[in-house]
Amino acid sequence: MQDVRVNNWAELNHELYESTWNADIRRFRSNFVYRGMSDASDDLRTSLTNLGGNTREVEFHILRNFKKYARRDEVHENSVWNWLAVAQHHGVPTRLLDWSYSPYVALHFATSNLAAYDRDGVIWAVDYVQAHQYLPKKLRAVLTEERSNAFTVEMLEGAMSSLPELEKLSGDDFVVFLEPPSLDQRIVNQFSIFSLMSRPDARFDCWLEKEHPELARRIIIPAELKWEARDKLDQANITERVLFPGLDGLARWLKRHYTPRE
Repeated sequence: MQDVRVNNWAELNHELYESTWNADIRRFRSNFVYRGMSDASDDLRTSLTNLGGNTREVEFHILRNFKKYARRDEVHENSVWNWLAVAQHHGVPTRLLDWSYSPYVALHFATSNLAAYDRDGVIWAVDYVQAHQYLPKKLRAVLTEERSNAFTVEMLEGAMSSLPELEKLSGDDFVVFLEPPSLDQRIVNQFSIFSLMSRPDARFDCWLEKEHPELARRIIIPAELKWEARDKLDQANITERVLFPGLDGLARWLKRHYTPRE
C-alpha cells in the first residue's frame, strides 16, 4: 500500500485527483472513495471492533436492541442493510466505515480537529470499483445486472437478507461498498458511502495490506500544512455548517472558525 506525503497545497490537490481521468469518456470520473482522519497513525478499525469482546455476539445484540427501541418512522424499510445504515448514521457501533466520494469532504475530516494539529493527518483513497472485482460471484452478478459500481440497500436485500448469509458466500474475506439511502441532508451533503467487511471482526486495512495493497494509497498531510488546507476549505464552503446541517453543525463551525491559531 502506497504512502504519499505531500509538501504543499498544490501537491495535495494533485494527489486528491490522481488517477481520476476516464479516457473512454474523456471526463474526470473517479473510481475512488476517500476517508479523512486527523491522525495518520490511526487504522481502519470500525466502531464495533473498538468495543472489544466477542464482536459477532456484540453486533447481534446491538442490532437487535436498536431495532427494538428505535422509532419506526425512522426506518422505512425492514432490511438489515437499511437498519445498519441508520444505526451507523446515528453513532451506533457497527461494522460499517464512513467514506465519501468527495476528496474535499475527506480533507475536511482530516483537518476539522484542531486538537490534532500537532500531528500528521491522512486521507485514505480506495479504488472501490476494483475492490468489487473480488466479490463472490453472486454479488458481482448483481452489480453487473444493475450496471452499477456500488450497492444500494435494495440491491443487497435482493441478493441476501442477513449478515450470516453474507459471510457464507465465501471462505475468503471481501468488502462491500454500500450507498446509504438519503436519510437526511447530512448524508447527501457528505456524499456518503459505507464499506462493510464480510466478517464483523475483519479489518479492512489488514485485508488491503495483506491481500490487495494495489487498491489503496494513503495521502499524508503534514501537520504544518493543516492550517492552510483548513482555511482554504473554509473559503470553499466545505465546513461543518454545510456537512452537518442544523444548529449543531453551525455551532461546531463557529467554534472552530473563531479559535485563534497558536
